Amino acid sequence: MPGQPAETQRRFEILASALTREPNVTVGAAGKKGFGSSALQVGGKIFAMISSSGNFVVKLPKLRVDALEASGAGKRFDPGHGRLMKEWLSLDPAAKADWESLAREALRFVGQKT
Repeated sequence: MPGQPAETQRRFEILASALTREPNVTVGAAGKKGFGSSALQVGGKIFAMISSSGNFVVKLPKLRVDALEASGAGKRFDPGHGRLMKEWLSLDPAAKADWESLAREALRFVGQKT
């Protein structure tokens, strides 16, 4: 995550340290660059990451993303090509959301698919 604000990077590193203790959870993929290169993955599938704009992004069921967006907790993730992703929620780093609980929810969601 080079280029990210130090506080965001530190917060994500703490989260990654906690979650990589879970079975099949890794950070990034060897030799991969760009999208998801430093993301949290379970079974090789991304479930949480810091976007290029510095937001915390998690993969959750569409209805959960809808509810969180409606509550103002975050916004549907746009990876940069103008198409919002229905199962991805983007949170501003300054938001009060609990990153760890959302990441664990995302881990369970993505993990059940692998």
